Amino acid sequence: MILQLLFPPKCVLCGKLLKREMLDLCHACRASAPHFCGRRKKRRYIRDWTALWYYEDMVRESLLRYKFSGRRSYALAYGRMLAMRIQQDLTESFDVLTWAPVSRRRKHKRGYDQAELLTRAVARELDKPVVRLLRKTRNNPAQSSMEDEAQRRANVLGVYQAVSPFPAVGKRVLLLDDIITTGSTAEECARVLLTAGAEAVFCAAIAVRRAGKEQSKTVGEDYAIVFK
Repeated sequence: MILQLLFPPKCVLCGKLLKREMLDLCHACRASAPHFCGRRKKRRYIRDWTALWYYEDMVRESLLRYKFSGRRSYALAYGRMLAMRIQQDLTESFDVLTWAPVSRRRKHKRGYDQAELLTRAVARELDKPVVRLLRKTRNNPAQSSMEDEAQRRANVLGVYQAVSPFPAVGKRVLLLDDIITTGSTAEECARVLLTAGAEAVFCAAIAVRRAGKEQSKTVGEDYAIVFK
């Protein structure tokens, strides 16, 4: 009760104070958020995937605050909502959850790995184990700085390695990330997991770029929005 008085819950999208009967989103944002339609194009190495929203407008600004402005608490709200979407869309079962990790340098600078926080929040809702299965071997340029799909694929090629010994041989893995833009990162992570011995890889994200939209803004432009 004291914590609620000191830190009253706010809408994870617009930041307005939530009324007693609301959870995670205000009524206005729940109705107007750009919900992902569920039409999922085939992605290489990934059995099936889903997302909560499209990466635009209030969703984009919320995710930028989560990644760059220290809003770690957003992970709990995202996790609750994404877990419900996973149960709705991914009808096949999976054994463990893991995430697409950031580099050690980026994690040290930011203070946390946003995909790991999301994964642990989703796992609590689904009552599934979380296992670190991937590590990032170099601090490559941010995907948001790449202009086209070919650049993004080249940028992540060979960046991820499976942990050794690999604890998910023969298991079905749910891979979590915050944003799917072209899908290059998720596909590369899935390829590495399958090569290491996973039976199948599924994927879920908070947001996905809407088909036909322009590429997401550059990192510099994203920072300008966060700190305006």
